[in-house]
Amino acid sequence: MASKRTTVRDLRRHNRSLLLSKLYFDGPLSRHELSQLTGLSAATVSNVTAELGEERLITEAGQVESDGGRPRVLLRVDPAYGHVAGVDIGETGVKVELFDLAMNRLATVEHPLPKAPDPATAVEQVTSGLREVFTGAGIDEPAVLGVGIGVPGTVEQGSRVLVHAPTVGWDGVPFAALLREAGIGLPLFIDNGAKTQGQAEMWFGAGRGARHAVIALLGSGVGAAVVTDGTTYRGSTSSAGEWGHTTIAYGGQECRCGSRGCLEAYIGAGAVLARYRRARGKDIPGEDEQAQFAALLSSAPKSKTAARVLDETAGYLGAGIANLINLFNPERIVIGGWAGLALGEQLLPRIREAAGKHALRHPFSQTSIQLGSLGLDAVATGAATLPVADLLEQGATSRIAKPGAPDSDAA
Repeated sequence: MASKRTTVRDLRRHNRSLLLSKLYFDGPLSRHELSQLTGLSAATVSNVTAELGEERLITEAGQVESDGGRPRVLLRVDPAYGHVAGVDIGETGVKVELFDLAMNRLATVEHPLPKAPDPATAVEQVTSGLREVFTGAGIDEPAVLGVGIGVPGTVEQGSRVLVHAPTVGWDGVPFAALLREAGIGLPLFIDNGAKTQGQAEMWFGAGRGARHAVIALLGSGVGAAVVTDGTTYRGSTSSAGEWGHTTIAYGGQECRCGSRGCLEAYIGAGAVLARYRRARGKDIPGEDEQAQFAALLSSAPKSKTAARVLDETAGYLGAGIANLINLFNPERIVIGGWAGLALGEQLLPRIREAAGKHALRHPFSQTSIQLGSLGLDAVATGAATLPVADLLEQGATSRIAKPGAPDSDAA
C-alpha cells in the first residue's frame, strides 16, 4: 500500500497544531522556549506564531528576562478567541456550561430529566440550556466554536452519530441529527460521558501528567476511560471502556443492561441503594438517588446495615479496580462521578485495600488510586474540551466551518 505523500499544507497544519497545543497546555512560553520544546526552527516558530497572532488565536502575555539579550515576549492562547459549550446528559438531569477558550466557566444551567428520558426530552433540555447559557453570558452564537456533549452509553461515530444506551432505552439514537432538527447549527462533538470526564481529568485534573491511566465514573451507571500512551482507547466501534458491564459475579445480580453479574449491578448507585433496601426492608430517605446515597453514607457510623452495604460496595469496587490494573497496567486510576467521589471520600483506604487483595502484586505496587479533582462538573468540562481538541488538532486552520456540516459531527 502506497504511503500518503506529505504536502506543504499538511506540514503547515502540523506546525500550527504543535505550537498551538504547546501554548495551550504549557503556556505562556517565549518563542525561544517553543523552539526548544517542539524541535522546530526559530524561523518556523517566528512565522507560525506571527500567523496565529494575526488571526488573534494567540496573544502576548508579558515578558521574561533573557541571558544578556532583550527580554523575551511570552505568548499564550487568547481566551477571547472563541467560546465552547459542554453538556452532560446524565440519567436524571442535563447540565450545560459555557467556557472561554482558556476553560474559564462563564455560565451554567441545570435541568432535571425524568428517569430513562426519551431522546426528544433530552434534546429539548439541551437546546434550552444552550440558549440560556449564551444569553446569561451575553455571547452570540457565532462566537461559539462548538458544543461537546457527554451522553450515557456508547457513541457510534460515522456519517451519522448514533447513541446506544440500553440502560435508558436508547437504541441507535441519531442524537446529532435530532439536535440539528431542533435548530442547533453549531459544530457538535458527541462522546460517552465517562470518556469526556476522562479527558477533563487528563487535561486539567488528577490524571494530568500520566501516560497510562484509567478514569472511572461511578454514578447511576458505571464506566471508564482507558488512556494508553496519552490516547483514549476506543476499540473498533468506540465502545471500549464499558467497565460497568464486565462480569464480576457469574450468574449474579441482574443488571439494567439485561445481563447478570455486571459490576454496575453491584457498585452503581441504584444497585447499592437496592441492596440496602433488601437488607433493611425499607427505603432510605431522600428526594432523589443522590440524596439517598448521601443519606446512606452519613448513616454508616450508626447503622450496621449501612456500614456493611458500603463495605461490600468498596470491596466490589476494589475488585473491579484490580481487574483494570491486571488488564491495563495503568500508572494511575482516578475515581470520579458523583457516587464515586462520595464513596471514595469516605472509603478510599478500604477500596485500595480490596484492590490490593485482588490485583497482581507487582502492577498494583506501581499504580496509584486517587479521587478525581474536578468534582461534579468533570463530564461537562470534558465535553467542552472536545471542540477545543479539534481546534488544536486542526491548527485552527478551519475554525468553525469544518466540523459543522450536518451528519458529519465527530467526537
